[in-house]
Amino acid sequence: MAARHGGDDPQVFEQLFAEQQGSSRSPRRDKRTTGRRVLVSVLVALLILGGLGAAGAVLWNQFGERISLAMGWSSDDYAGEGSGEVLITVTEGEIGSDIADSLAAADVVKTSAAFYRLLVAQNPQVDFLPGTYRLKQQMSAAAALDAMQDPANRMELTVTIPEGMSAMDALERASGVTGIPMAEFEAAVADPTQYGIPADAPSIEGFLFPATYTFQPNETAESVVQRMVDRMWQALAEHGVPEGEELRVLTMASIVQREAGSNLDDFPKIARVFQNRLDQGMRLESDATVAYGTGNTHTVWTTNEERADASNLYNTYANTGLPIGPIGLPGDVAIDAAVNPAEGPWLFFMPINLSTGETVFSETFEQHQVAVQQLGEWCVAHRDEGGTRCD
Repeated sequence: MAARHGGDDPQVFEQLFAEQQGSSRSPRRDKRTTGRRVLVSVLVALLILGGLGAAGAVLWNQFGERISLAMGWSSDDYAGEGSGEVLITVTEGEIGSDIADSLAAADVVKTSAAFYRLLVAQNPQVDFLPGTYRLKQQMSAAAALDAMQDPANRMELTVTIPEGMSAMDALERASGVTGIPMAEFEAAVADPTQYGIPADAPSIEGFLFPATYTFQPNETAESVVQRMVDRMWQALAEHGVPEGEELRVLTMASIVQREAGSNLDDFPKIARVFQNRLDQGMRLESDATVAYGTGNTHTVWTTNEERADASNLYNTYANTGLPIGPIGLPGDVAIDAAVNPAEGPWLFFMPINLSTGETVFSETFEQHQVAVQQLGEWCVAHRDEGGTRCD
């Protein structure tokens, strides 16, 4: 949502136009205006007659700026394009007077009144997008307003985290965009419980929601992580995950996310396969979980030795039940599939075309072996053509 200039604030108009002659507000306003002009005239006379002695200095310190502006000796606005560099952040919900105050406080403009006076005169009215703007110091109000309307001056630190990516890879990507050292992210996630993550979760894995984020230059590693975690809590609530079930659901959803292909309709069917196997006391036998436990988060291919290693607590070939935690960052489709698996008797699934994602779901081991053979044949043809999807 854009920040608006809030041009109908009567207090601001009172401040800006109180000294204008011929006000149509009321006779009382006219008397106050006349009184101010008399005061200015008297003070000027005193200063001229008395010089800048002690009394004159006191009066000048107290009223000099107003006198100077009223007499046209000075301006409440800078001239020119300014110099140096200042970062000004506009947050959601700020109005024009807030922005004017921020600009004046940073010496971008000389006074907030000068900027606001210009702002309320714009037709159509000006909206400001939340974000951080790269400006200069001592700019004219007009130059500052023009600069804030130039998209080139609005800094966007945008990072996209895809579904299925591991948490540490996601933080590496965030580090590259924000400039926050990876060491600070590693320290920030050393104790995941500070973000409300259950104490039995082995790490931050699974609790960062995959999405596109825009961060500000003053972000910290902790604020980046907290925002991603908060977004995951929002997703879990939207999908109706009961309190206390978050770790289990995210673990299942992360396996579905990593094992599924590009066909979104397969997600709830894959979730059903894993749930059926759990219900019948069968091992999940997910290569994706084994690979994650070996530290290889970029593949689902494993070796016989890796699948036999029961010391890998993510190894669902050698260990029963779900692994000890998520194996990546699941998105909305995978979370929904984990919460609402499809109805079906399947106990196996096998992709038979890694280019299209075509997957066969089977009820029996014999049916599954046919699908395994189909994948093998596809891989032979794929390698012959120079492909690497089966490597």
